Amino acid sequence: MDRLSINNIPQLKELKSELEHERATSLYLKLRKLEKADISYKPIRMHLKELILSYEDAHWSDESQVTNEQVKKSDLAESLVQTENEFYNKRKELIKKELKKAGLNQSDLAKILGHRKSYMSELINGLRPFSKDDLIIINRLFWIKFEDLIPPFLKQDKAYHVKTTLKSYPESKLKLTKPDLDLHKS
Repeated sequence: MDRLSINNIPQLKELKSELEHERATSLYLKLRKLEKADISYKPIRMHLKELILSYEDAHWSDESQVTNEQVKKSDLAESLVQTENEFYNKRKELIKKELKKAGLNQSDLAKILGHRKSYMSELINGLRPFSKDDLIIINRLFWIKFEDLIPPFLKQDKAYHVKTTLKSYPESKLKLTKPDLDLHKS
């Protein structure tokens, strides 16, 4: 998600894959809510919209050119992004629940972690990754398990590298435990 981290979006010239397209679409929807509270998100959201429309025009506008493989990749990307969003929403709800139990709010957590309120909102909503230190502090303050705080997703190039490398060890029974999250099915 590095290319699509919120601070990189203004520099993007194009979306390069179905996964980026799905993530951009998801991010566009998340920013809609944030834009209502902070108008500074509007240019980022509008740029995302242009990137999404340009990608769709280049890859999906001519139905006769759409391949079964393209549809398959799109469906898989959609499934991956849905899984990611479910994780981020669950994490968000866990943190908010613990904040409420402690009589705190998101702004209070921002102060504890040393972040601006808007930055904290981006972290909570999965638009930016929490730092390792942030996650350790949240774990130690609220006893939320690390597996509920740290996204269990590999970058696609890393997943592909591991799968490809493992094939060079034919005697090994090792494999990635979540092949459904790997866009490079083989």
